[in-house]
Amino acid sequence: MSDTHSSSNYELPNIGGNPSSNAEGTNPGSFALSPTIQAGPEGARTFASPDTSGMPAPSEKTAWDFMPEGWIKKDGFETDYHRAEAWQAPEGFQPITQLESARMGITTPQMERVAEREPHLTPEQVRDEVAAGRMVIPANTVHLSHQLDPMCIGRASLTKVNANMGASPVSSGTDEEVEKLHWSIKWGADTVMDLSTGGDLDECRQAIIKNSTVPIGTVPIYSMIIGRKLSDLTHEIILESIEHQAKQGVDYFTIHAGVLRAHLDYVKKRLIGIVSRGGSLLAKWMIDHGEENPMYVLWEQICQVMRQYDVTFSIGDGLRPGGLADATDQAQLAELCTLGELTERAWRQGVQVMVEGPGHVPFDQVEYNMKLQRTICHGAPFYVLGPLITDIFPGYDHITSCIGATSAAYHGASMLCYVTPKEHLGLPKKDDVKQGCIAYKIAAHAADIALGIPGTRDRDDELTKARAALNWEKHFELSFDPDTARAYHDEDLDVDTDFCAMCGHDWCSVRISREIVEFASGKDENYAWEKAKKTAALTPEQQAILKQRGVLSPNEIHKLASKTVKTMPADDKGKANCHSDYVDADSAKDLQDDLVEIEGK
Repeated sequence: MSDTHSSSNYELPNIGGNPSSNAEGTNPGSFALSPTIQAGPEGARTFASPDTSGMPAPSEKTAWDFMPEGWIKKDGFETDYHRAEAWQAPEGFQPITQLESARMGITTPQMERVAEREPHLTPEQVRDEVAAGRMVIPANTVHLSHQLDPMCIGRASLTKVNANMGASPVSSGTDEEVEKLHWSIKWGADTVMDLSTGGDLDECRQAIIKNSTVPIGTVPIYSMIIGRKLSDLTHEIILESIEHQAKQGVDYFTIHAGVLRAHLDYVKKRLIGIVSRGGSLLAKWMIDHGEENPMYVLWEQICQVMRQYDVTFSIGDGLRPGGLADATDQAQLAELCTLGELTERAWRQGVQVMVEGPGHVPFDQVEYNMKLQRTICHGAPFYVLGPLITDIFPGYDHITSCIGATSAAYHGASMLCYVTPKEHLGLPKKDDVKQGCIAYKIAAHAADIALGIPGTRDRDDELTKARAALNWEKHFELSFDPDTARAYHDEDLDVDTDFCAMCGHDWCSVRISREIVEFASGKDENYAWEKAKKTAALTPEQQAILKQRGVLSPNEIHKLASKTVKTMPADDKGKANCHSDYVDADSAKDLQDDLVEIEGK
């Protein structure tokens, strides 16, 4: 017999790391580059996508190339200076920031905690990535005295998600914002930015910091202009406001210091001008005063204030594009060059840095934007908003943007700022926050798997085994949002049997595969589940909610997922015949037939 069918006429690319801890399944592994976690520039391509032809190469420099005055390079380390033993700090120098500790070879408790949360990294690797400037640990020393659980942002780590929130002059308040904080964390936010522009900003910010286990970021210029005219903003007010927020415990600041007077000519022909609030405010200040951006002028003084509390920079992109027609234009890229300069200046002051990025970017330009930043900013973590890859879907921009975000993370972004369905339309409510968080957890997780970060596919593999075994309970348990998954399943088939309502019993490919003796599909002993389960029927009210579909509120989802004694018969102890009660397959099928017949009458 010919062996033609067993031969191949294809060739796989170089295979990077395998995102499955046990290399389960038949997947060959990640098509990303093999990770090289090293202290110097050699580590610039750790968990990186292969470069499309024409992409900028990584910078040959790291934060080690921008040391503070007074640090002396020891003899014999002229070329191999990307490690602590190559440097001598000034006599009596006491490190304050995570970057300074890393430069001295100190592994801090925060680095130890990060390694616990990122099991593919050792504490020493975390330290070396921080020292190289490719990773930040946003952990204000004041916030550490509250409930902060240290985390990291960097391409060697898992992709992180930020959720924006904040009271506006027309909506929300402190209590609602604290509630949204907890809700954001519940649905996967790794950091939260308080962008309040209304109400008692100071009280709201303090409450959020004290109640948050995740790093909190702010845009200090918002509070600088509350109660005063923009034209009255002075250097003294800027520095006082930044120090006040640092003392409160803010972990990272967005400072729009890259918008320069020389850049303003570049935005005159844009379709939508400057869409960054901070960028537009500073542009108007420069035009009114005829002076350079005060944030740029005061950069070293701002660094000194932030260093005292180990506040991390999130250098703002004030000229980010607000529409596809303005993406990757001269204004955006000119500002990016300035952000690279500001990164170097902050590193010389011992301050941690991440850089913010666009915005609205066509899908074909996402990779270029990510890799140009990697070059100009020497690998400093890139924190991007979206990007949105189309402009015509208001109300669905959490979807349009998470598509761009997946590409951005795969090509080098370290943190993704979520977008909710309310983007461009209004202040997000509680359920909008959930929808935005979930969309971005999908984007971040998809990118981490594609990059081959060890262990990132393990839960997916476990859910696949549960799905193959038609073990519905385990299937829902392993899902990110079990309540919604259960509700959607029960809408059509309120019996946990060996098929689902999409195909039915006779056409269920998963059930058929389980019956093929030669196949391993569905036969994992840990997921064996031979009998059907009887589940509570949906009430007419619950059916109406599902028929409305759209975006279900959290209360509606939880109400839909709850099972009550009233909907099903109960035993003498009041226990309902719900998911945990076994019935044989024939009874399960009969029950479903009865329900279908009843609904049809």
